[in-house]
Amino acid sequence: MRYFIELAYKGTHYHGWQRQSNGLSVQEVIEKALSTLLRRPIEIIGSGRTDAGVHAEQQFAHFEVEEPLTVTGSFLHALNCTLPPDISIQAIFPVRDTDHARFTAFSRYYQYRIRQRKSPFLTDLVYVFRRDLDLDRMNEASALLLTHLDFQSFSKVRTNVSHFRCKIERAEWLLEAGELTFHIKANRFLYGMVRTLVGTLLEVGQGRMTVAEFEQIILDRDRRKAGRSAPPNGLFLVEIGYPEDVFVRKIRQI
Repeated sequence: MRYFIELAYKGTHYHGWQRQSNGLSVQEVIEKALSTLLRRPIEIIGSGRTDAGVHAEQQFAHFEVEEPLTVTGSFLHALNCTLPPDISIQAIFPVRDTDHARFTAFSRYYQYRIRQRKSPFLTDLVYVFRRDLDLDRMNEASALLLTHLDFQSFSKVRTNVSHFRCKIERAEWLLEAGELTFHIKANRFLYGMVRTLVGTLLEVGQGRMTVAEFEQIILDRDRRKAGRSAPPNGLFLVEIGYPEDVFVRKIRQI
C-alpha cells in the first residue's frame, strides 16, 4: 500500500531534501525514523527537492508497505518524538497506488522572505538585505514572468532536465509588517530557479538593471546573464497542490 506523508522542516542544518553522500538530508532522517518505528526498511519519495538551508512549511512524500498501517495520533506522536525538533510530521494517510508525491502534484508555491534589519528571533529564517528597493519596479519585472515559459537563464547550469519550461501563475512582492516577501507559484521549478530569480529581481529593485534588461535575460536563456543566487535561508516551500481526490482517505482518517 502507498501512503502520503505531509511534513514541515527547518532546513538550516541539512544538505537539502534529497539523500546524498556528502551530508545529512531531510529524506535520510525521515527514512531512518520510519524504518525504526515500523521495523522494516522504508524509502520515501518527495514532491521535489529543496537545496541546503531551504525550509518547508509544507512538503509531501510517499512510501510503500506490504501491510496496511494503523495511523493513529499515538503513532504520529511516536514518530515525531523519534525525529529531531526541526522536522515535523503533520499527517500520514493512504492513497491510491497511482498517486505519486512528485508526479501527481500540479503546483508548487514558494515564498522568499527579506528584512532590512537583523532579528535575533529570525536567524536562518530570513535574508537581511539593508539596501532600499523599488517595489513597483520589482513587481513590474515579476509580472513578466507570467508571460514567458522558458526559464533556462535562472536554472543552475549542470542540471539533468529535458526542458526548461515552467508555467508561472503567480509572481509578486508584498511588504507586510516590515517583511518583504516574494510569492511565486508554478507547475514546476528548475534547480536553483527561485533563488536566482530573487537575486536578479533585487538588481532591478536597486536600479542596477532595468525591467527591459530583466526581460532580455529571460529571452537570452543564458544563466551567465542573470544575477547571483540569493541565500537559501530566506526561501520557504509553502504549499504543494494536488487534486482533491488525493486527500479523500486523509479526511476519513481524521
